[in-house]
Amino acid sequence: MSTPLLVEFPELSHLSREELEDLLNDPVYFQSVFHSLQRVKDLYQAQAELGRANESIAQHNLTLQQPLYNLRAETKDAFDEAKRLELRWKELEKEQKEVYQRFTPQFLLMRLRHSTTAQDDASEALASSFVQQQSSPSNGPSSGTGTPRGGADVDEFVKEFKELRKIYHKRAMWGEKWANGQVAWRED
Repeated sequence: MSTPLLVEFPELSHLSREELEDLLNDPVYFQSVFHSLQRVKDLYQAQAELGRANESIAQHNLTLQQPLYNLRAETKDAFDEAKRLELRWKELEKEQKEVYQRFTPQFLLMRLRHSTTAQDDASEALASSFVQQQSSPSNGPSSGTGTPRGGADVDEFVKEFKELRKIYHKRAMWGEKWANGQVAWRED
């Protein structure tokens, strides 16, 4: 007898028709015959091997779990540190920009002009102070010659006034050179 069942499962070919019917009607008999088939045994064997392989992989993964957690923590710390340093970088970049701003040609020219004006004001204040000191009545009666009294005071005034004016004229010359385009500021 050649049926599709027997073609598919040649292991059942030795069973009679009554035994096949008993096989369908008795679940215990069906289970015992079913589990005795080589194909089923091979499937169970493959399933057991896959189970052991999965268990081995799971054990290996569990051994890697703590190092991975540690690595995750280190990575997070490194990322947080990088973010902190990035913020610090931005702060330092801003500070650097502010510092460099004080050394731009325009700012330096402005400082030169202000210091030239301040130097001129300082020398004029010194001269005014000296003139007022010389013409004050507290110095006693004037000799009538129109020359200032106190030779040491005059020498000291001339020396100080000359130094102030020298600085003023140097600054004024640099300002003129700038205006004439004779000053080159390096950007490096």
